[in-house]
Amino acid sequence: MSSYQEVFVVFWEEVVKSVQENRFAKLTMAKTIGKPDLKNIFVRPISFENDAKLMVKFSYRSRETEDTETEHTLEEAFTILKSHLKNPFLSVLLFTTTKDVAFKINKKGAGSIVENYPTFQNVTLVGK
Repeated sequence: MSSYQEVFVVFWEEVVKSVQENRFAKLTMAKTIGKPDLKNIFVRPISFENDAKLMVKFSYRSRETEDTETEHTLEEAFTILKSHLKNPFLSVLLFTTTKDVAFKINKKGAGSIVENYPTFQNVTLVGK
């Protein structure tokens, strides 16, 4: 496992904790390598009960490609996002009600985590 993947696992623990504590507002994969058709991946909470449900939305550049939204567990979302690290995304931003956490991969392929003040004060569940 390369260094950025290990750091992503630590970052994902923050995601899991924020979901368990009902603080998870949104997650965004951004900053792509080049200009792929896949522009962003957004993750939003559907429900926090028992096995939390998340909405994973793939947002595309071209108008021909329709955005897709699918429902997943935390574990499934982790697998999906992990498969898109450096392929093509270099950053993942976690927004919670207590802090924002940014995961970034630098040019050398090393991962880092930076925490900032929260952007969101409240959590809005999808479809509510």
